[in-house]
Amino acid sequence: MEKQHPIGDLMSNIVDKVREIADANTIVGQPITTGEVTIIPVSRLSVGVGSGGTEFGSKHQKPDGDNCFGGGAGAGVNLIPVGFLVVKGDSVKLLPVAPPAGTTVDRVVEMVPEVIDKVTDFIEKQQEKKKAAQEAADKPGFGGVY
Repeated sequence: MEKQHPIGDLMSNIVDKVREIADANTIVGQPITTGEVTIIPVSRLSVGVGSGGTEFGSKHQKPDGDNCFGGGAGAGVNLIPVGFLVVKGDSVKLLPVAPPAGTTVDRVVEMVPEVIDKVTDFIEKQQEKKKAAQEAADKPGFGGVY
């Protein structure tokens, strides 16, 4: 029968404690609803875990005997708020908590989703206008060819 080493117990205990902290509700918080608006906090979680140990033996102990063990384990957890998801009807927006972008490239990257939404809306409106004009041209009495 193989003897279980104490360092395994240390690691198991520390990982269990980190698992208690780092559940899904830590990353995506509980929704807060007011009227027709729901706000959901979103965070970033970083975790570091480490352990170490040694056995102290003496020349009078048997190689298979219980040696004195010294060890330790530790973990660090860093929880950083990222922003809030704001849900209103069919619209979902992310409101970042971070300070505004410092460089032009950062600003451009932040604006990409908003620009895509505006371009998509513009294209859809143009297609609707074209479709309405085509339908009007196809109706009798509106200059259609017969």
